Amino acid sequence: MRRRGYLRRLLRVTPFALAALVVAPAALAGVRIASVDTSAFPNLRVTVVAPKGSAAPRLAEDGRAAVGVSAANLGRSKAMIVAIDRSQSMQGKPFANAIRAARGFVAAAAADDHIGVVVFGRSAIAVQGAEGSPGDAETALAGLTVDTRSGTALYDAIVAAANQLRQDPRPGRAIVVVTDGTDVSSLRNLDQAVAAAQQARASVYTIGIGGPQFDPSALRELASRTGGTYRQAASSAALASVYASLEDELTRTWQISYPTAARPGDKLRLNATVPGAGSATSVVALPGSGGSVLGAPASGLIPSIGYSSAGTLVVSLIAALLVLAACGFWFASGKGSRLLARLEPHMGEARKTGNSRRSTGSAHARKRLADSIESALADVKQFKALQRLIERADVPWRAGELAAVAAGCAFMLGLVVAVASASPLFGVLGMAVGFSIPIAVVYMKAGARLKRFENQLPDVLITVAASLKAGHSFRQGIQSVVEEGAEPAAKEFKRVLTETQLGKPMDDALGSLAERVGSENLSFVVTAVTIQRQIGGSLAGLFDMVADTVRQRQQFARKIRSLTAMGRMSAYVLVALPFFMAFIVSLMNSAYMAPLFHTGLGHAMIIGGLTMMALGSLMLKKIVSFRG
Repeated sequence: MRRRGYLRRLLRVTPFALAALVVAPAALAGVRIASVDTSAFPNLRVTVVAPKGSAAPRLAEDGRAAVGVSAANLGRSKAMIVAIDRSQSMQGKPFANAIRAARGFVAAAAADDHIGVVVFGRSAIAVQGAEGSPGDAETALAGLTVDTRSGTALYDAIVAAANQLRQDPRPGRAIVVVTDGTDVSSLRNLDQAVAAAQQARASVYTIGIGGPQFDPSALRELASRTGGTYRQAASSAALASVYASLEDELTRTWQISYPTAARPGDKLRLNATVPGAGSATSVVALPGSGGSVLGAPASGLIPSIGYSSAGTLVVSLIAALLVLAACGFWFASGKGSRLLARLEPHMGEARKTGNSRRSTGSAHARKRLADSIESALADVKQFKALQRLIERADVPWRAGELAAVAAGCAFMLGLVVAVASASPLFGVLGMAVGFSIPIAVVYMKAGARLKRFENQLPDVLITVAASLKAGHSFRQGIQSVVEEGAEPAAKEFKRVLTETQLGKPMDDALGSLAERVGSENLSFVVTAVTIQRQIGGSLAGLFDMVADTVRQRQQFARKIRSLTAMGRMSAYVLVALPFFMAFIVSLMNSAYMAPLFHTGLGHAMIIGGLTMMALGSLMLKKIVSFRG
């Protein structure tokens, strides 16, 4: 009797021991990568199952830490759709058990979870949107009934649930499907259902209610292709325990999304590590293998090496060099045309007629382009300032030509930088730098020419004063500057004489000179001379006095510049230091700087830093500048 009692107790304990042996490995299982979704390339979604209560897995791509990672645990805060089969095969007790188990599952969800409800029979209907609370979902489930028409629209239910989840902002998303049959009435197919779930970044967890004619193949494929799992209940009465195991799995499931830096067609080795729990590795091939990009067939006209990163960089460099060569040939031909135009007054009439007939097509094309740009931007203030800058620099270009060259440089440099860095932000910065380079060159030439003119101005005034003291007229004094002076003063005053010979008053010609050169000292001189010529008096004495004043102003400006040299050097160092440090750290540890260059938050930090540097530069310039 004792033996029989012992055997009876042993038989009672054995099922629970076996269940413990089955559940324990699941609870104590290590880390595994359930799936890798590449449908939204370059954004990847990795589903990782880790031990319960563990921290977010650390994801590495080809041995480097992934950047821009967004991790969501499906047991903490998620958006979930519960899809219930209400076809006629669920009539009676199976449907009641399914609703009771689903309500218990929804009631166990976190209070801040978003729960929606979709039912499907002949067609799929979204009863409760994904923005609903667990209480709202439980109420919606309580009012469901079996469909009066035959049919099972399983795939349409997946699409409807994915459409609901796509509007929810939460990163963790899941679809739970319960059915006892296969799809027979959907308007979509299996591939469309999987694509909809992948676009919504949702994992599909399928539960099948077993029966004699039940085929779980479609449910298994739905789960495996979206990062979920498949479970089968022997009957509708066992759904409660199946939901409990699903709830346990959701608490251990992490959905990790990040933008990959790999190229289409590359093979990635992904490693997910949980401190103290282990790690898992998975190898995935990105879309576009074999010389195609995202499934598009490769062109037979381009060698396969052209689709690699090195080939892309070479092609972009060739295109940029072709654009640069075209611009060079264009403006080289323009130089010849300008030279012939200057020689024509000294050549015979027949030669001039022949040269006019042999005008190159490129010169005419360049002229038409410059004319169109100038006519379109004639009323723009910045374009007028660009024209004055060209005159001040004495560059034989038109404003339209300079704008075209700047646009070409912006395109070339932006293309090269965008391909080399694989970052749209750096591409835009490259375009801005490329557009600024030609204008900066002209600006520096204008500044150097203005500096030479300022240095010559006191000697010019003394020369005019000496000519006036010798009894010459004011016009003859300017002529002596043209004959005895150096560039650029001689050229500018020669233009003044030319304008007066064409009928322009002397005061207006001098005013145009001051505006064209941009010298404050010259503006002061022209104002004094104009007033003296109108009210009368000794111009020679005025020029001597003004020459001494201008020389003193220049000496004072040099003294101020020497006193503020340290402040200006501090400004240069403070502005250049962040760029220098970013370059050095990127060379030493590119993974450390990768979040700054390849994530939205990093781009915002760069823009904010550049904005603050610009404001700081303006403040420092205001501190060290002096307007005398």
